[in-house]
Amino acid sequence: MEFFIQISKINDFLYCPKSLYLHCMYEDFSEALFHNEPQIKGKINHKVIDKKIYSTAKRFLIGANVYSQKYRICGKIDIYDKETQTLIERKTKIKKIYEGYKYQLCAQYFCLTEMGYFVKKLILRSLQDNKNYEISIPTQKKIIEFEKIIQKILSFNPQELLNHHCPKCDKSFMDP
Repeated sequence: MEFFIQISKINDFLYCPKSLYLHCMYEDFSEALFHNEPQIKGKINHKVIDKKIYSTAKRFLIGANVYSQKYRICGKIDIYDKETQTLIERKTKIKKIYEGYKYQLCAQYFCLTEMGYFVKKLILRSLQDNKNYEISIPTQKKIIEFEKIIQKILSFNPQELLNHHCPKCDKSFMDP
């Protein structure tokens, strides 16, 4: 069986490999063990995509499974507007546009284009304040950076985490 990276894990890996590792270890358990308020809100906001009730208009591809054989990535997109050829990734509240958000959207873009769709625009949508942030279509430089990240994920050795200490993820897993 061929190994594919989940698109959502790219953002998690860039946030902190230890956090991703621990989330993967606990994902078969109750989410109450490892999800904090932001993750809970995100899950609730994502239900309209998962249930495909965002819109009934035929122009929208909602919650579709996508993959890229070239990059060995797979996942789901939030929304692709076929008329405007816009790929939209929804976030509960965007306070800062993290590189992980951009690479997650790039991964979705690579999947869609490899699957034969044409994408003109990439949008990050902040739901709480109803703001859209346009992200550039990947340049050659961004593609090379993306490929390096994928290689880092594919070659990652969990033993590297033994000496890894990160205030972001250590705190979230130590707090009751």
